[in-house]
Amino acid sequence: MSIHSLDTATSRANPVPAPMKRLTVPKLKAMKGGEPIVMLTAYTARMAQLLDPHCDLLLVGDSLGQVIYGLPSTVPVTLEMMCAHGAAVVRGSWHAVVAVDMPFGAYEASPQQAFESASRILKETGAAAVKLEGGEAMAETIAFLTARGIPVIGHVGLTPQAVNALGGYGARGRSEAEAAKILADARAVDAAGCFLLVLEGVMEEIAAEATKAVGCPTIGIGASASCDGQVLVTEDMLGLFERAPRFVKRYDDFAGRIGEAAAAYAAEVRSRAFPGEEQVYRPKK
Repeated sequence: MSIHSLDTATSRANPVPAPMKRLTVPKLKAMKGGEPIVMLTAYTARMAQLLDPHCDLLLVGDSLGQVIYGLPSTVPVTLEMMCAHGAAVVRGSWHAVVAVDMPFGAYEASPQQAFESASRILKETGAAAVKLEGGEAMAETIAFLTARGIPVIGHVGLTPQAVNALGGYGARGRSEAEAAKILADARAVDAAGCFLLVLEGVMEEIAAEATKAVGCPTIGIGASASCDGQVLVTEDMLGLFERAPRFVKRYDDFAGRIGEAAAAYAAEVRSRAFPGEEQVYRPKK
């Protein structure tokens, strides 16, 4: 339960962070093989407030490109976007670790470029960690960042930033060669020092094998229940979009409920039933 304070400027009741210590990167890493890690995406302060009590980790994903901005993929997302939304999520949370995705083009050129981008993200947002995509090719960069005090979450399997090279969003690991590559990538980024590893869109048995093969906790998304935790895009989980990946379980139909509420509002406006007696100001008697 949250307590509330009144924002006198807007008359909105804003949740006040409950007195508790925020989880830390070492605590998350120590959850390997224990109680599963709960992770969801968040892009705004208000959504962070609502999700934070239930999550161990909030990810400011570059999926905000599609979810917030209506972009066709994550490729056009900028560092400025990630910093702005990352800061909002940190302001709205007090319990979960907050990690921010490194956008496409902000880290691939060199470890030095990655450090500049990651340090900017941590400075401007107050987040605890960054996430980057890629396997063996990014191991040197992950080692470079972790050696300089930047916690990194790895991401292998289906890597959305590489959608143009992959040819789509299909599940990975169907062939023996592809499965071996995913396992090699997982071992490489784990050895490089990432404290968590996202396994996305991979065959179930490969995800289970990768989870056993690495020392850090794995987070599945379209992977396996045997991973050390799970993540979904919150808006997918809430049913805000008509189409969602196969691996998404819809826990609500927010799109339908929002549509119904908007229709009810529109009908009352057109019939002049709104605003009513309780929504207008009159001189005090």
